[in-house]
Amino acid sequence: MPFALDALPLAIELIRCQSVTPAEGGALDTLGAVLKGLDFTVERMPFADEGTPDVDNLYARIGDGSGAGPHFCFAGHTDVVPVGDRSRWTVDPFGATLDQGWLLGRGAADMKSAIACFTAAASHFLAQHHGKVPRGGAISLLITGDEEGPAVNGTAKMLEALTARGEVWHACVVGEPTNPHKLGEMAKIGRRGSINGVLTVTGVEGHVAYPHLADNPIPKLLRLMAALDALKLDDGTAHFQPSNLEFTTVDVGNPATNVIPRVATAAFNIRFNDLHTGASLDALLRATLDETGIPYALSTKTSGEAFLTEPGPLTEIVAGAVEAECGRRPELSTSGGTSDARFIARYCPVIEFGLVGETMHKADEKVRVEDLERLTRIYHEMLHRFFRTRG
Repeated sequence: MPFALDALPLAIELIRCQSVTPAEGGALDTLGAVLKGLDFTVERMPFADEGTPDVDNLYARIGDGSGAGPHFCFAGHTDVVPVGDRSRWTVDPFGATLDQGWLLGRGAADMKSAIACFTAAASHFLAQHHGKVPRGGAISLLITGDEEGPAVNGTAKMLEALTARGEVWHACVVGEPTNPHKLGEMAKIGRRGSINGVLTVTGVEGHVAYPHLADNPIPKLLRLMAALDALKLDDGTAHFQPSNLEFTTVDVGNPATNVIPRVATAAFNIRFNDLHTGASLDALLRATLDETGIPYALSTKTSGEAFLTEPGPLTEIVAGAVEAECGRRPELSTSGGTSDARFIARYCPVIEFGLVGETMHKADEKVRVEDLERLTRIYHEMLHRFFRTRG
């Protein structure tokens, strides 16, 4: 029968693995060994794509994943961002230092500790049920090494490959650090989409003293930017704030003071709600620019579509489990950037809930040791409620 384990020792082991994206750093080996000890079937899922780094991933499941019984998935990532300027750290970034009730190290908040809590919660749940998943169901962990990178060779490809062989999920919780200040404050039921654009105007270079022999692209670019800046995309929805377009850079690359440049470019990003798609925004942008009559070139790339898990059975399971431990129901939010939940939402209802994210990606990243214990109990309660309600 599987043994029940504590999250803290596993979190320490994982943080000590230098898995700066896209390096595996031993994190998946460490996690896989523990999951095998819990009788999970563990497989590595490496993927490669031209132009992006090769990435190793891990999928572990106990029970039947065919969909015949209820299947609950925990998802997350073992890759972390670089440590940055080490002089700003007061501890070894990969030392997993314990100090006055805190666990410090890169990935402590985002999100190796949550993965340890997933694993510990599953071990306790299985121990309670004599090593079996109730209702003929399954529990799985979907762990990528590519969330902090391009997100090309990770979760999206894993889901495609697993679905192709018949794997079915009924609910998923992603362990991103969703809480602003205290455990239990916030769960994410969706995220806005993101589209990046580059707008280019090409003119004719020339001497500034002879403007009639040149065609300055800068005034034209400014008019095009003004047209985009004047766009009101929407007023928001019940669950999303209004979509917003923000210019991020304007570039001419002209070191000379007496030369009219040939090319001027502007880059922008749109964070959009579920009233739009990447394709619909691309069409709207081009229609708006076309109305100016100014020749331009536009390239866009959508890194993620907006998604929403409507309040319902899964939000009740998550909110109820949080309230049972923290004494308050979390705010159901769609704030923040993107996460791999955007891929999972295509396959099953998904909610993000994890630790406090105040220090993620910062020097001296840290979480409260007490919160690891509490998050483990919350995840355990989610499993209990899920399999009870799916019965």
